[in-house]
Amino acid sequence: MKVVILCGGQGMRLREETEVRPKPMISIGGMPVLWHIMKTYAYYGFKDFILCLGYKGEAIKEYFYNYEMLSNNFTIELGTKNIEFYPKHDENGWRVTLVDTGLQAMTGARVKRIEKFIDSDIFMLTYGDGVTDLNINTLVKFHQAHGKIGTVTGVFPQSRYGELSIQDDHILAFDEKPVNHKNFISGGYFVFNKRFFNYLKGDDSCILEQEAVQKLAAEGQLKVFAHNGFWQCMDTYRDYVYLQDLWEKGNPSWKKW
Repeated sequence: MKVVILCGGQGMRLREETEVRPKPMISIGGMPVLWHIMKTYAYYGFKDFILCLGYKGEAIKEYFYNYEMLSNNFTIELGTKNIEFYPKHDENGWRVTLVDTGLQAMTGARVKRIEKFIDSDIFMLTYGDGVTDLNINTLVKFHQAHGKIGTVTGVFPQSRYGELSIQDDHILAFDEKPVNHKNFISGGYFVFNKRFFNYLKGDDSCILEQEAVQKLAAEGQLKVFAHNGFWQCMDTYRDYVYLQDLWEKGNPSWKKW
């Protein structure tokens, strides 16, 4: 089963970092956030990746082409170029397909353009900026059980603001940035049947979250998998600092490997 990761956006709200690199290559704990996402899938046995590239996609290509040297210690014998690696991470068996899906393409168009690389009835899809402690195997089993075309993972977002519990003008409680347990939002981490490609168009303007997914929902072909655990996207510089801080404190919630 393939894992498709959208890596082509310009990351406009993270311009402090994305002026020089694509957002999926921003480092958390010394490794790109994209690597963290892939490690989560690989932990559950899914190691066949398709990366949909766009903005500064050459940086992602160069990273994986030179991955062994960039990510490990090694000894090189000059003259012969014989190299002995001393792995710091275990990524044996990862298969990474890197596809240029266009500079200006929207999310739906990017997915449509990798259709020929999908050779199974089911594939997974997510964005290149969100980490989670989601059990991927449980998500896949949920999708296989309901028989619909699509599954989206629903998560509860953390508020950016403190929440006041009041009576008259008295503060009864102050909750700093509580988790909103009232309404789900899409956390990405989709599972789709291959029939989903019939809902997508190849022109740049096709947006995954609009025409395609909304049409699935209208036809009763989209289910939600409720995830009550950790999820956090890296949409802004504040998000980046938050994730980096969690990593530095040790045992970040998404690290299962």
